Amino acid sequence: MGDVLARGGRVVLRNKRLDDAWDDYCWRRDEELARLDAADPLNMPFPEYLQYYREDMRHSTPWSRRFAIETPDGRHIGNCMCYDINGLTREAEIGIMIGLREFWDHGYGYDAVVTLTEYCFSAIPLDRLYLHTLDWNIRAQKCFLKCGYQKVKAVRRQRKSFLLMELTRSRWEEIRNEKLGLAEPAASSAPND
Repeated sequence: MGDVLARGGRVVLRNKRLDDAWDDYCWRRDEELARLDAADPLNMPFPEYLQYYREDMRHSTPWSRRFAIETPDGRHIGNCMCYDINGLTREAEIGIMIGLREFWDHGYGYDAVVTLTEYCFSAIPLDRLYLHTLDWNIRAQKCFLKCGYQKVKAVRRQRKSFLLMELTRSRWEEIRNEKLGLAEPAASSAPND
């Protein structure tokens, strides 16, 4: 299986690689993508970013997992992550970005969220996933709702308005088969932790 961690209908989630750095750099410099991520566009030169990227890959933490999103033919189209993993409360936050606009509005984001959610609940001992999406990002909210996430409340962070959304393991198990048509996860598909 190599560095592939999960397969969806349209996407593959795999471990990040050093050769993803250029794509990530370009996406983080893009003003529209940064705005959708509630961040400022990156303004450091690529060699400096690459040094940071290498260090980040060398020193991964147990409370954060980052993945590249690829098409089945190997095209890197975005990233997603599960972070602030809390073993005591058994919850974590997720985030997703489709960096290539040609893949927007074609179901890739939806499939990436479904695949990431399934991976998180099957490979990490979690009972709740949550996320914060900008309150004006209706497209993202519709995607998360379609995947089963529910609106919880409005939240202010760093002078921006977000919508907190969540999905519990029990709710995910209820909708897995009926709404998404996913089979029970195979025990061998989850990496050893």
